[in-house]
Amino acid sequence: MKNSPFSSKENARYDKVHRQVVLPFKKSVEIAFKSIRVRFFRSLITTMSLILAISFLSFIHVSTDVANGMLATHDLEFRQALIRSGYDLGPEENSVDSSPKQQWLVILSLLVCIVGIVNAQLMAVTERFREIGTMKCLGALDRFILRLFLIESGMQGVVGAGTGALIGAFCALVNAFLRFGLKAVTAAIWQDVAVSISIATGIGLLLSLMGVLYPAILAARMQPVEAMRVEQ
Repeated sequence: MKNSPFSSKENARYDKVHRQVVLPFKKSVEIAFKSIRVRFFRSLITTMSLILAISFLSFIHVSTDVANGMLATHDLEFRQALIRSGYDLGPEENSVDSSPKQQWLVILSLLVCIVGIVNAQLMAVTERFREIGTMKCLGALDRFILRLFLIESGMQGVVGAGTGALIGAFCALVNAFLRFGLKAVTAAIWQDVAVSISIATGIGLLLSLMGVLYPAILAARMQPVEAMRVEQ
């Protein structure tokens, strides 16, 4: 039984789709890593802004964890030391939280960070017009370009957020040691400190991915002819 012309066309289209070369995820990671290495200093600037914002966030949270650990000992000397250092503690309060001023400063620093990431990624897209056009001419799909930018941003986010969270936590512990002594540091609830570091790292990674989302979509939707036509 002969196939109808319609079924032949459908079969040809089906074969064409299945003959498309799908780049493995591992290869995407390699390309993203090479791109970061080629643009190391620009990537470093973006990562540094993330480190500064996340280290401030981690510093505030870990400092609060140390203060709560001191209060958990029910030591009157610790309570008096915290009051003298500026913590607003009532007679029956056994926990502290970051002040509204600190929270606003953290929010502003994170907003500045994400704006800086968006700006840096938009400049990166502008610099890579020909590269994106070449990949699209070779058959790269929109989702591959999007995935490439997200992987690059994810790498920077993990390194920047993790480093910033650890630096902020270290500075908070050093600050507590200088202000209250070694006993205050050992009184800290380390499980809470670890949670604060993890939360700061997760927020940093999320900011990095959010910052690259719009530039990545812009790059993915770019027409190959327009990208190749741009003069560098």
